[in-house]
Amino acid sequence: MARYQVILAYDGTQFHGSQRQLEVRTVQGVVEDALRELNWAGESILMAGRTDSGVHAVGQVLAFDLDWRHSPEDLRNALNALLPGDVSVRRVSESGPEFHPRYDALSRVYRYRVLVDPVRSPLEERFSWRVWPAPALDRLQAAAELFLGVHDFAAFGSPMSAEGSTVREVIAANWHPADDYLVFSVAANAFLYHMVRRLVHVQVKVGQGVLQVDDILPFLEHPEGPPVQGLAPPQGLTLMRVNYSRE
Repeated sequence: MARYQVILAYDGTQFHGSQRQLEVRTVQGVVEDALRELNWAGESILMAGRTDSGVHAVGQVLAFDLDWRHSPEDLRNALNALLPGDVSVRRVSESGPEFHPRYDALSRVYRYRVLVDPVRSPLEERFSWRVWPAPALDRLQAAAELFLGVHDFAAFGSPMSAEGSTVREVIAANWHPADDYLVFSVAANAFLYHMVRRLVHVQVKVGQGVLQVDDILPFLEHPEGPPVQGLAPPQGLTLMRVNYSRE
């Protein structure tokens, strides 16, 4: 019996989030179904974090214990042969027996893609939020810089439990242009529920001139809110990676 660490990618379009739920399709559910075909006897896999319905991943991390007599590469291939086409095991490695993908993580990195286009684009919008009028890049970046450091983000998300802290440390927050897209990359020690999508929504409103950059500050100093109602839609968001070292 060994503990395995898995890097998982998935198109979240047809999933009701990553966490297992009764009677709906989830990422955890399909992975556990595949593992049972390999005689996995566990009750629940461990995951680095939850993603909402419609949110994607290229670097979700999970772990499980399995009596497997072949190589990690063979395990990757066996799982991919059993998984549906919108989920892929990218890498498998043995880990220490105490490894926990959530509690051992030092930071998570997300990317959000904003498509700047006045006309709908059915293929592109599967993985992005189409926005018009175009947000100004300099205003987006000025807003993003306010989130750096340790803040109480209660105005931008909620903890997983009623007693949970809403203080998080944002390590990086940047916007950059890519063809017809404006792309937001953000890294933090952890994220609140809906935090990235609300941050993006607020920044886009700043970029469009609906809000001013200074309008955000009171909501970081005295969390109430949010500054404006709404969430960026889920399909623009992707979990890129989970970091377990500072290198």
